[in-house]
Amino acid sequence: MFKLRELPFDPNTNAVVSAQTCEYHHGKHHATYVNNLNNLTKEGEFAGKGLYEILLKSSGGLYNNAAQVYNHDFYWDCIAKKSEPSAELKAALAENFADFKDEFIKAATTLFGSGWAWLVFDTASKKLRIVQTSNAVTPVNENLVPLLVVDVWEHAYYIDNFNARPKYLEAFYENINWEFVSQAYEWAKKEGMGSVEFYINELHK
Repeated sequence: MFKLRELPFDPNTNAVVSAQTCEYHHGKHHATYVNNLNNLTKEGEFAGKGLYEILLKSSGGLYNNAAQVYNHDFYWDCIAKKSEPSAELKAALAENFADFKDEFIKAATTLFGSGWAWLVFDTASKKLRIVQTSNAVTPVNENLVPLLVVDVWEHAYYIDNFNARPKYLEAFYENINWEFVSQAYEWAKKEGMGSVEFYINELHK
């Protein structure tokens, strides 16, 4: 049975999201995806399977709920604390993007409707990329290793910022847990998609 992960930060002091947002976003939205995932895997092909395998092989409602569990798990780590990127990640961002902040914020701002903006490691090209995904879709299905994600579903920011997505994105960017992103990059280069499976299994043993 899958369990809702605990937040890796104190909701009362987080600089990106308020305690009230966490109450709804984590305590209701994220929790609902976990509950749905458990109900959808009580029997059938995916009964007893791990979240990573479900992400790769499922479709429809099962995939949507599994992906949303993973996407939210990852998002919370990205805003767990404000920290600095490693020298290695800084160099990679400079090499792959003319202006990473501008490009990432633009991708998150211009994504139509609900979804996610990601920094990923492309296992084929060994390059960093910024990608947008709609609704529940995760880049994991394209052999892309997530390093950083921002949630741009309205429920991620509406309580704190109403419809001002750019304001939320600025707060997000100024408080990224770059230490987590840097570690994800280091492991992505070493283990490729195996790093995604390891991350998932650490949370959903």
